[in-house]
Amino acid sequence: MISPEIIKIASDTSNSGIDENANSVATSKNKNCGDIITIAIEIKNNKIERMSYETNSCIFCQASASLLSKLIKRSNIENLRNDIEDINMSYKNKKILLKRKYKPFRKLFQHKYKERFSCILLPFNALLKVVNINI
Repeated sequence: MISPEIIKIASDTSNSGIDENANSVATSKNKNCGDIITIAIEIKNNKIERMSYETNSCIFCQASASLLSKLIKRSNIENLRNDIEDINMSYKNKKILLKRKYKPFRKLFQHKYKERFSCILLPFNALLKVVNINI
């Protein structure tokens, strides 16, 4: 069963819809389940000013995109890129390690949702794609 807290996070669509001021846009698809997400970012002075997204996905991917869009504002692109690579590496090592900044994701990265981790990571991977376009 999905917790009401995750449903609440996913229902916050304040950054949903691609922003026309975006500098870069990328789309990623989850090969496991078919979720698709498009992420757009607006960059100024090597920092993320805004992230917007459109998704055709499950509630876990939606919640992850919603949280991520809020947490990365004013993030340095290089630091963000390193953070995402660290999270992906920890996933491959079977233990998700999150820096303090990403603490809200602990609600999603719970053992009972481990089968959905690829859905939760999809916005991170799409964001990494967008960030790599700008490096």
